Amino acid sequence: MKFSLFVHMERVSPNDPEPRLYQEMLELCHMADEGGMCAIWTGEHHGMSFTIAPNPLLNLVDLARRTKNVRLGTGTVIAPFWHPIKLAGEAAMADIIMDGRLDLGIARGAYSFEYERILPGLDAWNAGGRMRELIPAIKGLWAGDYVHDGQYWQFPATTSAPQPLQQPHPPIWVAARDPNSHEFAVANGCHVQCTPLHNPFSEVESLMQRFNDACAKNPEVPRPKIMVLQHGFVAKDRADAEMAAQELNHFYNYFGAWFLNKRPIRQGLIAPLTEEEIAAHPFYSPQVMRDNLLIGDVPEVIDRLHRVKALGYDEFSLWIDSGQSFERKRASLKRFIEDVMPAFQ
Repeated sequence: MKFSLFVHMERVSPNDPEPRLYQEMLELCHMADEGGMCAIWTGEHHGMSFTIAPNPLLNLVDLARRTKNVRLGTGTVIAPFWHPIKLAGEAAMADIIMDGRLDLGIARGAYSFEYERILPGLDAWNAGGRMRELIPAIKGLWAGDYVHDGQYWQFPATTSAPQPLQQPHPPIWVAARDPNSHEFAVANGCHVQCTPLHNPFSEVESLMQRFNDACAKNPEVPRPKIMVLQHGFVAKDRADAEMAAQELNHFYNYFGAWFLNKRPIRQGLIAPLTEEEIAAHPFYSPQVMRDNLLIGDVPEVIDRLHRVKALGYDEFSLWIDSGQSFERKRASLKRFIEDVMPAFQ
């Protein structure tokens, strides 16, 4: 099982200058590259200081000139916000600039906050439909002289300009949760990204079962890869782990508030939650975070990751966005690279 880093710029206070946040993100990425991680992933989000990532390809092209070893992946681009010709061309150009290190992850998106601003009226069903139409179209454009007459896009014969450096094309990953998404990904020869979020380990097991079922239904397709993405913190001791659980509980409360899209937002920042609101959340608590996320000292984290590896996952991606200070993120990542990863080499 390989290890990667999943990271965005993350702004939790109006006092955090964005140029400093970008430099901090670059330092974490440098640590991942020098420390032997296999990839760095960053996503796409709009108008949200909680997760600043307006164009992952732009970030990855910059990272390509600052790193030597890692693959560089979109985790993920939001399918409904891209025209197939535009995504095929921009991803291919990025692959050339990045010397063939691009992995292209694609999702339907999740935040109604973004849908109502970029494609008002879009729902999850049509977002999923756009993703399932987009991926074959991109492959067709990379192959060349491709005509498309779909539900969401129509265009005459077109060839992506440029074409990607990797042939026949960069690896494509699909963010999958429900069985239909797993089946679509496998049937189309795509790798799978999945996240259990704050759910128990049984969800990690269930996600793998959905993937295995999809592979069984498509025996003619070579088995793709599957990656699990999860928040984590490698603590120096038990007290440090408890503190991380408190911090990630705050993070998930804000994550949930953005997802519900009911709270006032000003200057890209959501109205602060009170401690009472956080304590009263029906699904999140520090204990839930401690039990379900990859939080613990080095031996505990190693033990938890061995359970993930035993299920057959090809890659574990450490989701480092957490609302924590940069210093705490850096300390956790250092312990992950120096103390945890050697147990899997």
